[in-house]
Amino acid sequence: MDQHQALLTYCLRRGDDNLILSHRLGEWCGHGPQLEEDIALTNRALDLIGQARNYLQYAAEVEGKGRTEDDLAFLRSERQFVNTMLVEQLNGDYAHTICRSFLYDAWHLPLQQALTKSADERIAAIAGKAVKEVSYHLRTSSEWMIRFGDGTEESHVRAQTALDALWTFTGDLFVQDDVDAILVKAGVVPDMAPIRSAFDKTVETVLAEATLERPVDGHMATGGRQGKHSEHLGYLLAEMQYLQRAHPGAQW
Repeated sequence: MDQHQALLTYCLRRGDDNLILSHRLGEWCGHGPQLEEDIALTNRALDLIGQARNYLQYAAEVEGKGRTEDDLAFLRSERQFVNTMLVEQLNGDYAHTICRSFLYDAWHLPLQQALTKSADERIAAIAGKAVKEVSYHLRTSSEWMIRFGDGTEESHVRAQTALDALWTFTGDLFVQDDVDAILVKAGVVPDMAPIRSAFDKTVETVLAEATLERPVDGHMATGGRQGKHSEHLGYLLAEMQYLQRAHPGAQW
């Protein structure tokens, strides 16, 4: 694998993460527990769509085969998606959705902050635009984790249950392979060690205030970066890609 191919794969990974999580959050539209939160989740989904478009547009340009970000979003199969397994997990109840977002945000923010220093000017610019949005995402999800964990007995149980169920998927966030090795050496992306340290610090701080227990690291589900996913992604893509699959080339 050369640096060109590594860059393409990396942009797909970043774009797919945001695209799939955006779709999951969009499923809450009209179903939020409060009107304000319904709108907040939709706005967050729009932020992630914007970030996904930036990375997928760049991926399409790097690929150089005339495809667009829409082609990459709507015309790839399940095994061609390289998002982390965390983002494709079902919404569950509101505590589950918030916990999934919190774990992703705690990883996403330090990563985007580090990418602002990328030797690739395009990636640095995408990350620079995303940092402000992702900072807000983490602040909001952290506040909700504390409200759930340090709230009622019921909310505490629901938050801890969600955390225990989702923790196994955090391992997928930190897997590094040849793609990362090539781009780290070129100064395009950061090594995951400091990102992991920042993630651990955020998680420990928020969980302590939320009176929630950090799950013990056991079996960690991985494989998303290589196109190996949980059973949920296929169903998500069937819904997300339906219009383009049913009416190829459809335009508004």
